[in-house]
Amino acid sequence: MENKKEMRKWLEDFNLNHPLVIAGPCSAETEDQVLKIAHELKDSKVSVFRAGIWKPRTRPGGFEGVGEIGLKWLQKAKAETGLLMGTEVATAAHCKLALEHDIDVLWVGARTTANPFAVQEIADTLKGTDKIVLVKNPVNPDLALWLGGVERLHMAGIEKLGVIHRGFSTYEKTKYRNIPEWQIAIELQNKFPDLPLIIDPSHITGDRKMIFEVTQEALDLNYDGMIIETHIDPDNAWSDAAQQVTPDALKQIIKDLTIRKTDDTTDEYSQKMKKLRANIDVLDANLLELLGKRMKVADEIGQVKKDANVAILQNNRWNEILGKMILEGEKKGLTEEFVLKLFKAIHQESIGHQEKIFNA
Repeated sequence: MENKKEMRKWLEDFNLNHPLVIAGPCSAETEDQVLKIAHELKDSKVSVFRAGIWKPRTRPGGFEGVGEIGLKWLQKAKAETGLLMGTEVATAAHCKLALEHDIDVLWVGARTTANPFAVQEIADTLKGTDKIVLVKNPVNPDLALWLGGVERLHMAGIEKLGVIHRGFSTYEKTKYRNIPEWQIAIELQNKFPDLPLIIDPSHITGDRKMIFEVTQEALDLNYDGMIIETHIDPDNAWSDAAQQVTPDALKQIIKDLTIRKTDDTTDEYSQKMKKLRANIDVLDANLLELLGKRMKVADEIGQVKKDANVAILQNNRWNEILGKMILEGEKKGLTEEFVLKLFKAIHQESIGHQEKIFNA
């Protein structure tokens, strides 16, 4: 699959002067709930109404969606409001039912994207469809797996494709429900700049209070749209209550978002950026020089440990370094999350160097 300008055509056909907005409840619960939310959103900047019909839950026993009857509610909502309708599909049966009910936008969920067999089944069922098909990132931070899902659909002759960034699972405790790992989405953008990229702040944050912040960050990174879970009574939603916003809150979020230009061609801007980027280049070179020197010290430490027959990993020392660096990082305006990732990477590289010494 190669990047082509035509990848953006379905998005451009909306003829919007703002990012694409997909919104609606996490789950379709009742016909009345679906219709009320759709009517609340019809005169806003929302172009696509979303609602989960089948809800894959992590553990059994929870609400797993209303099933096929919900598709009829979406049909009615479309007839009454004119909004396009979208839902998640995870199996061939889901796809067939969604097509039978003329659902406009289908997306492949994170758990499904992680399973190439399931994605292939969906691709085979949707072969040649003119529906918009979006692929959420897999639950694990694997760009190849994410793009592989898109490629399977592309090979099935599906032209209206896009991706949804909904964050990644982690065993670490963070402020996010699913950590963004922005660099993975940025790398995807670099490989396929014309493949529409949509942010899902609801699943990244798991917290309605953080949705504006994450959406703005995504728009600052040139994302093309957003998919935000919206409910008339979020606190009593049947699934993912904490991450849903009211229609009025959604409208306010959209109003408050700042849309950035992709570039500025003025001489003043170009000169300022040229100077600052040159400064960054020098600092980056210095960083690599320092890291190289640090690894040489790690080599020497490895030799001393080998000669003394001492294990490579010294947990007390590692925890001492980590605690100290987090505090130092805070003084310099660096987040704990960044410092942790940085020093874990440095530590892993140091261990690798020492293992080479041990095995020499």
